[in-house]
Amino acid sequence: MQPESLQDIAKQFLDGRIDPAAFLGRLRGWGVADVGDAQVDLDRRRRCGFPEVVFAQGKTVAAIERIFQALLDDGADVLATRVSAEQAQPLQSTFPSGRYNAVARTFRVAPAAGAQQPPAAMDTGQVTIVSAGTSDLPVAEEARETAEWTGATVRVLNDVGVAGPHRLAGRLDIFEGSDAVVVVAGMEGALPSVVGGYVDLPVVAVPTSVGYGASFGGLAALLGMLNSCASNVTVVNIDAGFKGGYVAGLIARNAARGRMAGKHER
Repeated sequence: MQPESLQDIAKQFLDGRIDPAAFLGRLRGWGVADVGDAQVDLDRRRRCGFPEVVFAQGKTVAAIERIFQALLDDGADVLATRVSAEQAQPLQSTFPSGRYNAVARTFRVAPAAGAQQPPAAMDTGQVTIVSAGTSDLPVAEEARETAEWTGATVRVLNDVGVAGPHRLAGRLDIFEGSDAVVVVAGMEGALPSVVGGYVDLPVVAVPTSVGYGASFGGLAALLGMLNSCASNVTVVNIDAGFKGGYVAGLIARNAARGRMAGKHER
């Protein structure tokens, strides 16, 4: 059952089917699904461009299922992050169309057929994701899943860290047509600065907790990225592949809108 829209509530009031007190009560509760364990924000897609994302860590499977169902009932494309294998198994049974990425620890469930989706031919932007080493892959995969969830076309280039800089230099064509770049790196976190020196694009740097003792669980990479001399580098939290993918996806979507607006003006 689809939640009431504001238009539905207003029409009921104008038609006299609900009184002013009931009308105000409906307005106060609109846009939120109370599922017991959580107050699901159903209005986030209108305000922020994308639906609410579920952070699964620490939640019971039953709670996640209720949140998923509220989002699906609202026509949302569901994305959950930090989903363990133990959580994923029963979720897969409840939502058989869902897709679990064990490396990224993400779980996605597409909305039912008929829910509003952008046309396949629509420009939704392009994101390139670059990772320094294979140990950074879980965070890079979380970024990829998230960027794809935003609707962006995603290219991926893995294992091109600064210990072998020729690997990146030989693949610079991968950035052509991109609207934003996500660079995932641990250790000393130098790769975003290197990438930033090659491209005229926003570079979203994601430090990872990969490294030996003096990396301090990713703090060294974080500080290195924050101190980048490349002016187009901005930084999200340690191991926050979701944040990197989300920001890049938002940049890509808005860039695509600008291109579409330019075409219409011509």
